[in-house]
Amino acid sequence: MKVGVQLPEVEREVRWPELRAMAELAERIGLDSTWVGDHLLYRDDGLPARGPWEAWTLLAAIAAVTERVEIGPLVASASFHAPAMLAKKAATVDEVSGGRLILGLGAGWNRADYDAFGFPYDHRVSRFEEAFAIVRDLLTTGGSDRRGTYYAVDRAELRPRGPRPDGPPLMVGSIGERMLRITLPHVAAWNAWFTWFGNSPDGYRALRDRVDDACREVGRDPAEVERTVAVFVSFPGAQGRQLGDRQDPDVDPIPGDPRSLVPALRAFADEGIGHVQLVLDPITIDSIAALEPTVAALRG
Repeated sequence: MKVGVQLPEVEREVRWPELRAMAELAERIGLDSTWVGDHLLYRDDGLPARGPWEAWTLLAAIAAVTERVEIGPLVASASFHAPAMLAKKAATVDEVSGGRLILGLGAGWNRADYDAFGFPYDHRVSRFEEAFAIVRDLLTTGGSDRRGTYYAVDRAELRPRGPRPDGPPLMVGSIGERMLRITLPHVAAWNAWFTWFGNSPDGYRALRDRVDDACREVGRDPAEVERTVAVFVSFPGAQGRQLGDRQDPDVDPIPGDPRSLVPALRAFADEGIGHVQLVLDPITIDSIAALEPTVAALRG
């Protein structure tokens, strides 16, 4: 099982030098991946307005200062860019990284992102379906010629192509029935956020079975779709879940000491999880450094 870490989003304001140090440290201690959220603004939820840095710019910068770790958005909203432009960004970041991008995609949910920055919020799944087809065409074949209700491309081409002939692997982050029907025939991986399954292997099983059934319904062997999960982990000084979605249910974090975290991650592996993204509290350089004994134990 691969183990990665999500970099700060809106838990606190973090400048680029610290983000760079975090990404470099994650690679140095043996983690497999680093991830960034793709949001623009949180507000009107009882807290002051706050927002992260733009995701694709960050991904390109992280790609340039690392050599081994996989990188990706967790997950990219297909609504924030025209789909052909989203494919262009993904191919470019994959090139900068030398083929280390995992393209996580979703339909988006945070209304403030859309209203504040002028993106349409209606028909998000229908818009995603059209965008997903164009992005998939361009990354896997290099071209797309589609005309839909929301998006149209006229013989679009990706030139030059990225470093992988079939493009970066696609990952969907959703449990919506329609989203699963749209994506499961095509994606390499499916991702679940920790609040969806109570942050525990026991809670994950029912969700796994649901996705297995959805795979079969669209004619896909469930074994062909890698399962990945984001897991919430706490360290001394934890402040509680300081994330963007204040409406998600609270869950118990997994303690970050190796005696607790190692068996918990092994339990997820036993349930068939191939990749875990750790969401740390507090999200600091010290917290990432504290993961080194866990990484060593898992590798050992």
